[in-house]
Amino acid sequence: MQPNHDLAKRLIETLPYGLTGLFNPWRDRCEHQTAINDSNSRFLRLSYHLACTPEFIFIGEAAGYQGCRYSGIAFTSERLILEGAIPRIPSVPGRLSSRKLPFSEPSATIVWKTLYRLGIAEQSILWNAVQLHPYTEGKPWSNRTPTQEEIALGVPAIRILKQSFPNAKMVAVGKKSAVLLAGMGVEVTSTVRHPANGGATEFARGIDTLIV
Repeated sequence: MQPNHDLAKRLIETLPYGLTGLFNPWRDRCEHQTAINDSNSRFLRLSYHLACTPEFIFIGEAAGYQGCRYSGIAFTSERLILEGAIPRIPSVPGRLSSRKLPFSEPSATIVWKTLYRLGIAEQSILWNAVQLHPYTEGKPWSNRTPTQEEIALGVPAIRILKQSFPNAKMVAVGKKSAVLLAGMGVEVTSTVRHPANGGATEFARGIDTLIV
């Protein structure tokens, strides 16, 4: 399947870049990224991720430094990319970050393990309420809770996703995404617990109910 460059471009064009405290994985440069993992490489991975007709679109909260900041895909870590564990994503010839060991995001591991167990990994797209990485100024390897104004930046991209895949079931992962989607008037199939901070079991249980 060919990468969906057009949709990836349309989504990215809705997102700001060059802002302090908000890292745009497809426009901004991180001092800790490797030569083979520039913004164009992350754009290509996103394009491949979007190259399907999804049954489910999972909407989380925001990108994290252990995940999307380097992978370019929500709920997806460097380690999972290196292991070839993400559907449709081509293999990479080396590291994505300069960290001594590859980043491994707990939430990403839980999400993909659950999607594979239920047999829906190939039919799923992962995104966030705001597909940017909110971090503490001067500390790129940190996560902070996005403000309401920052979360609102994600509205145009979510509308594009909904229009592009009108038959996909939208699933809110966590309260912040649920509130945003409700405020947009987007019907969700389900709201599930975010897997972070001890929510793995409840997340998996919530996803189980989607499969009938």
